[in-house]
Amino acid sequence: MLHVLLITDFTESFASKLLQGIVRYSRRKEQWAVCRMPPAFKQMIGIPGVVRWAKDWGADAVIGQFEETDDISLFGLNGIVCVAQDFKKKFKSIPNITADYIGTGRMAARFFIDHGFRNFGFFGYNSVCWSDERCEGFRQEVVSSGFRDNFYSYNLQDIDHLWYYERESLSEWLRIIPKPIGIMACDDNQGNNLIEACHAEGIKIPEQVSVIGVDNDELLCNLGSTTLSSIFVDIEDGGYRTAELIENLVTNPDALPQDVVMKPVKIVGRMSTAVFATEDARIQKAVQFIHKNYLKKISVNDVIDEVALSRRLLERRFRAVTGKGVYQYITDLRIRHFAEMLTDTDEQVVEIALSFGESDTKSISRRFKQIYGCSPSEWRKQHQQTK
Repeated sequence: MLHVLLITDFTESFASKLLQGIVRYSRRKEQWAVCRMPPAFKQMIGIPGVVRWAKDWGADAVIGQFEETDDISLFGLNGIVCVAQDFKKKFKSIPNITADYIGTGRMAARFFIDHGFRNFGFFGYNSVCWSDERCEGFRQEVVSSGFRDNFYSYNLQDIDHLWYYERESLSEWLRIIPKPIGIMACDDNQGNNLIEACHAEGIKIPEQVSVIGVDNDELLCNLGSTTLSSIFVDIEDGGYRTAELIENLVTNPDALPQDVVMKPVKIVGRMSTAVFATEDARIQKAVQFIHKNYLKKISVNDVIDEVALSRRLLERRFRAVTGKGVYQYITDLRIRHFAEMLTDTDEQVVEIALSFGESDTKSISRRFKQIYGCSPSEWRKQHQQTK
């Protein structure tokens, strides 16, 4: 049985998802012993104290949020495998649990560009590798799409104050940036802070400011009055591969250590991005009505009643903004939700379809195949094979 010490902040879902992946890997043979140590305790006793504690407990490996000033070489000198969870900076001497931060930033920027935005912002932390690289990826995509002069960043906050942000300086930034604007927050915590600051300033979300976070922390994303869209990163898979790496390094001390790089998978849409950048208030209202009600199997007539436009005029103006007809837009949202349910639950296809009013499973399967190129069952099987 391997003993693994995990030093991280368990008030965030990242740590729990990481641990779930570690546990899933360990159960292939035997359950590992995992001790969770809060970072504050590490700060109190220092790395030498952590090493003494780990040796007394019999730790084979430690995963932790480490500072640049931490003498992590002490773990290796005492025969303990050490893996860093990206916190502020990446380490060169030990493996890092990291992610494709550049690609994550590009994904968010591409979403906003595809939704008609021409102004772009980034809200992050100061001098933190994962925030800086997400900002750079976001900026790269904006610049390569021809909007170099329309990018605005705010990264004045110190990560040591996760629970707090300087309201006045952030509010001033929000007041002066052009709108409508699509803003990527470096994580869901900052996404919530941004939404709160917008509400305090009377800035409308998503009409004036559209917000995307990162990590898809279900609690944080559904915490406020405006739910937060977020990029889903497969953290549990990252935990699984970290456990695999640790077992290899423990059993083969001469093995080459490699970083565990997690990939951004998809954007989970919620109300903070339920908009297209347009001055057409009727179409903005139509889009938001659809996003609030698409699981109720609404019809085009329901949208017509909401915005008080003729069908012909609604369709023409809706397609000019979104590139789709109203029925197709509703259908695509429902199929996307259907696909997410297939990968996020173990429910039968027919049960998922019935859960949001689709009694004709043949019809939804046919529409699903038109969009994704395979049947719902094939889609689920493909996803499970990547786990």
